[in-house]
Amino acid sequence: MARKIPYMQIRGGSSKGLYFNASDLPSDEDKRNRFLLLAMEGTLEGDSRQIDGLGGATSLTSKVAIIRPSTSPEADLDYLFVQVVVGEGRVSTTQTCGNILAGVPHFALETGLIEPGLEKTTVRVKMMNTGAICEITAQTPGGILAEKGDAAVDGVPGTSAPVICNYLDIEGSSCGSLFPTRKLTDMIDGKEVTCIDNGMPVVLLKASDFKLSGNESVEELETNENLKTEIESIRLQAGRIMNLGDVSNETIPKMCLISSPLKGGIVNTRMFIPKRVHEAIGVLAAVSVATACVYQGTVANEIAEISSNESLFKLEHPTGAMTIQLQIEDDNKEPKIRSAGIIRTARILSKGEVYLP
Repeated sequence: MARKIPYMQIRGGSSKGLYFNASDLPSDEDKRNRFLLLAMEGTLEGDSRQIDGLGGATSLTSKVAIIRPSTSPEADLDYLFVQVVVGEGRVSTTQTCGNILAGVPHFALETGLIEPGLEKTTVRVKMMNTGAICEITAQTPGGILAEKGDAAVDGVPGTSAPVICNYLDIEGSSCGSLFPTRKLTDMIDGKEVTCIDNGMPVVLLKASDFKLSGNESVEELETNENLKTEIESIRLQAGRIMNLGDVSNETIPKMCLISSPLKGGIVNTRMFIPKRVHEAIGVLAAVSVATACVYQGTVANEIAEISSNESLFKLEHPTGAMTIQLQIEDDNKEPKIRSAGIIRTARILSKGEVYLP
């Protein structure tokens, strides 16, 4: 009989994945990763269809969250994000995921890892991939996790109760500093780029440098093989100067084409994550892009349309927009991002036991 492991499937933001209690998985990392591959793909060899597992055959639906009570005095829960690389028979823990993070309170409340408040429940979560802390507030009127609400997330049908995520001190969480190359712009393959890490390593590039409008559809960009080859060449070189080493088999840095906004945002984006084109934009990638927009001298600031004293930054993407709230302090006439807030939604889709072959 197949081995059975308790799981929960939750949509967090515009992603969804399997959530596990760390105590239900092997403590050995290699064994744990084999379990996750079998759960998501049904094989260790890689299956892009994920037909014999619970994965959704895209990078946005092939995600895993592992939760446990925190061992840190500054947090309530520890959250490890695992990306199952679709069809390649491997996983990656080099990045975190803000969308999947939004579902952590739902998992913790449903499994009894935390107790609900009478109106709201706030939990401090340590993102084990980076070591940063996020303070998350879920709505729990009467001690019951709310489903209905007016919060909307582009790329997700309908509305739901808001989940408020406030990221604390995430600067340089993967690369060691906000601008890991120590420059606001670099030249790679003749293209001007900005390398930044405010929660997610991102390389920003001007769409016009690739003779693009920046408003191309996901399908257009996916089929542009010459463009993808150019961007991957830049990514591999950027990885080394961003203190990430050889990133040929890694999911970071993300690559973001930027152009002038078209629908009232501050900038228009097309995100490569890193080899497929995102239908929207990742939460922490959006934080990094918004941060780059406020620093004079970056390729983003050159394009961004920002009014003075702005704290809400709307980033346009293929399926709508995402708004980031930045708490900015001026430090010797240079901005300093103290925290970044964003509203997400989440919903428990199923719970039970996954049978491993």
